Amino acid sequence: MTVDPADRVEQVPPSGIRRFFELAEEMDDIISLGVGEPDFSAPWAARDAAITSLEQGRTSYTANRGRRELRELIAAHVDDRYDLRYDPDEEILVTAGASEALDLAFRALVDPGDAVAVQQPCYVSYVPGVLFAGGEVVPVETRAADEFELTRDVLEAAGADRAEVLVICYPNNPTGATISDERLHEVAAFAREHDLTVLSDEIYAALTYEGEHTSIATLPGMAERTVVFNGFSKAYAMTGLRLGYALAPPEATTAMNRIHQYSLLSAPTTAQYAAIEALETCRDDVEEMCAQYDRRRNYVLSRFAEMGLDCFRAKGAFYAFPECPRDDAAAFAEELLEEQGVAVVPGSAFGAAGEGHLRVSYATGMGELKEAMARIERFLPA
Repeated sequence: MTVDPADRVEQVPPSGIRRFFELAEEMDDIISLGVGEPDFSAPWAARDAAITSLEQGRTSYTANRGRRELRELIAAHVDDRYDLRYDPDEEILVTAGASEALDLAFRALVDPGDAVAVQQPCYVSYVPGVLFAGGEVVPVETRAADEFELTRDVLEAAGADRAEVLVICYPNNPTGATISDERLHEVAAFAREHDLTVLSDEIYAALTYEGEHTSIATLPGMAERTVVFNGFSKAYAMTGLRLGYALAPPEATTAMNRIHQYSLLSAPTTAQYAAIEALETCRDDVEEMCAQYDRRRNYVLSRFAEMGLDCFRAKGAFYAFPECPRDDAAAFAEELLEEQGVAVVPGSAFGAAGEGHLRVSYATGMGELKEAMARIERFLPA
C-alpha cells in the first residue's frame, strides 16, 4: 500500500523562491536580497509583553476569533489609519498570520470549479491557495508599462468578468507597486458590475512611501463584497510570531471561522499579547522602520539607475522589481548567486507576468545593501 497524494496537490509545483534559498544555504558569504522578511527585530515593548504573558502563565487557548481586547484594538487601528470600520465581535478574525487568513478565505468562499481572477505578478501562495480549494485560476497579468497597477482593460482582457472572486495586493509583493485612486476606483467599479468578491491583501499597507494607502473596501459598495487581510509580520517585524487578521462582512468571517476553529482553534496566544502591546505603544517603532526602508528604497533605485538597469519607481512594501539585463532571469539569478554571492529571485517565481524581472528585497541593512549593489555591478557586463 502506498500513499497517493491528491491530484490538486500534485499539480502545484514547489515554490520558486524556496529553490534559491536552498542554494544560498549551501554557500558562504551570501547576501540575501531574496527573503521577504524584515531584518529588524520586533519592537522591544511587544517582545516584553510576550515574555510577561508567558511568565504569568497565559498559555491557554483564546476565543476562536482572537482575544476581544486585540480585536477592539485592531478595529480602532484600521479606523484611525485606513478609514476602515469593522465590528470587533462579528467582522474581525485573528489568524496565524495573514497567510492563514488567505487560506481560510479561499476554502470558505471558493467552491470547486469557481473561477478566481488573480492579479499577477503575485505572492507565491495565491495560486496554490485557489487550487487547493478546488478553484480555477484566471491570471490577470499587470504590465510594467502601467507600473504594475491593475487596470480595467487588463481585467477585461483576462476574462475576469467570468470569475466569482478577484485577488489583489497593494502595496504589492513582488513588485513594490502601489495603485492610484483612479485605477482603484476602476477596479472597484469592475467588481461591482460583475458581482465579484474581492480578496484584498494589504499586509504592506503601513509600508507606503509616496502618498497614503487606500483600501478598496473604503470605496462605495465595496465593504460588503471585500475581505481585507493584514497583520503584524511586515510593519511590526513579527514574522515568526505568526499573527494576522481578516476584516470582512459577518457572513465571510463566520464561514472562515468555522474552518479556523476546526483546523487551528485560535491564533498563538503569546503572539496576541505581543500584538496588543504593539498596537498600543509601538507606532513610533513602525514609523522608524518605515523611514529606514524608504532610505534603502531610494538608495537601491538610484544604484540600479547608475547601473543602467530599468526599474520603475516602487512606492511600497520593501521590494524593487528591475528588468533583468538578460533574456533568462532564472539563469541570471543563479549565476549571480554562484559568482557574486548575492541572492535575488527571478520574477517568474511570481507568475508569467513576472518574466524578465528580478525581485530584490531591501529588507536588509544598508551596509549589506551597499556591498550587494557593488557585487551586482561587478557581475553586469561592462
